[in-house]
Order: sequence, then C-alpha cells, then structure tokens
Amino acid sequence: QVQLVESGGGLVQGGGSLTLSCTVSGRGFRSYAMGWFRQRPGNEREKVGYISVSGGVTHYADSVKGRFAISRDNAKNMVYLQMNSLKPEDTAVYYCNTAPVPSGSWGQGTQVTVSS
Repeated sequence: QVQLVESGGGLVQGGGSLTLSCTVSGRGFRSYAMGWFRQRPGNEREKVGYISVSGGVTHYADSVKGRFAISRDNAKNMVYLQMNSLKPEDTAVYYCNTAPVPSGSWGQGTQVTVSS
C-alpha cells in the first residue's frame, strides 16, 4: 500500500496558478495510475483527474479540463498537479491517491483557496 503526502497549496487570486506535489512512498508506485481528488466546502470528494502508469495518458474532469495538468516523475515517486486560471470554485482541499480507485490511505491533503 502506498502512503501519500500532498503539498503546495495556498492562497491565490482568481486567474492565478499553483502547482501541487504529491510524495508517494511504499511499494508499487510505478504500478499505479495516480489521480488528484478534491473536496470543496460542503461537497463530497470528487475526482479532478488521473494519469496513467507511464504518464502518457491523462484524463480530467470537465470542470478543470484545459486549465489543470497532471504529470508524474516515476524516478522520484512524485505526482504533480499544475493548476492555471484558477477560479474561486476551485477552492478545496486537494488529495492524491491511486486511480481510478483510491487504494491508499488518504493523506491530509493540501488546502487551495482562490480569492475572487
């Protein structure tokens, strides 16, 4: 099972950018597709997108398509979420996990707050 630590969140103005990082430890990272998820205030956790094992295939929720990009560095056991053109509705706690089915224990997440 993998362990996950997210970082890189913060407060940003609408239209700004942030890059989140996910440090993955434990066995099997290179065997898993990885995803980013978020939980907006008052909502259930939702999938933002995911990236294939090799990194060659990505998929995004319609709400972030064209603005967010997921990448991974298998040599460093890292997954990244580049977020551009941020909107107030992107305010959430962001998590990474295996995808499409989360199998690792959820980390604490990283808070992203977008001001209008």
